[in-house]
Amino acid sequence: EGEAVRQLYATAKLDGVRLAVGFPDLHPGKGSPVGAAFVTEGVIYPHLIGGDIGCGMALFKTDLVRRDAKLDRWAALRFNLEHPWDKFADSYLAEQHLESTEFDSALGTIGGGNHFAELQAVEEILDASAFRKVGLGRQQLVVLVHSGSRGLGESILRAHVDQHFGDGVEAESFAAEAYLRDHDVAVRWAKANRELIARRFVATLGAEAECLWDGCHNSITRCDNEG
Repeated sequence: EGEAVRQLYATAKLDGVRLAVGFPDLHPGKGSPVGAAFVTEGVIYPHLIGGDIGCGMALFKTDLVRRDAKLDRWAALRFNLEHPWDKFADSYLAEQHLESTEFDSALGTIGGGNHFAELQAVEEILDASAFRKVGLGRQQLVVLVHSGSRGLGESILRAHVDQHFGDGVEAESFAAEAYLRDHDVAVRWAKANRELIARRFVATLGAEAECLWDGCHNSITRCDNEG
């Protein structure tokens, strides 16, 4: 999309940006593109991460196999993943080493946009050796979850913008330190959110799930100059 490419080039010209990469899913965002990665030096730009800090995907293996699938019955189930969890979040937060926030009620919910939770089956194995290392049986059903930090991440961005507008801040500044501290909490919160979504999802099916892989695609990664 033309606007996405324009945003990519505009972002590439920001102070301190050393590398800008657009991926196949590149599309326009709120002033900066979505589906891109940037390497900066000496400065961070929270608005490039946006409000859904820690957004990512996670893959869970279940104790269900293909022959357990009851698609007609499952299609009628109410998963309610758009609605608050009906249990107290305190114990789960403690389990994840997270403190309670005003956004506890959003924990375990998917959110809007392109977020989802989906039951999947293995159709084809391209690398048998790598597949064995995953510890997944060919007939096992898996759950893939795409979600982030919900309102928590948005509140962190808003707090930063209220003080610093949309400008970048020096990487060694107090402003950057404060943002990155909250950012790291949101990344951990988002991972915990994906796991709880998966737990709620498979519990509705009368099953259990174990995380095989979790990948965040919306965060800041620190690298030293030698990295």
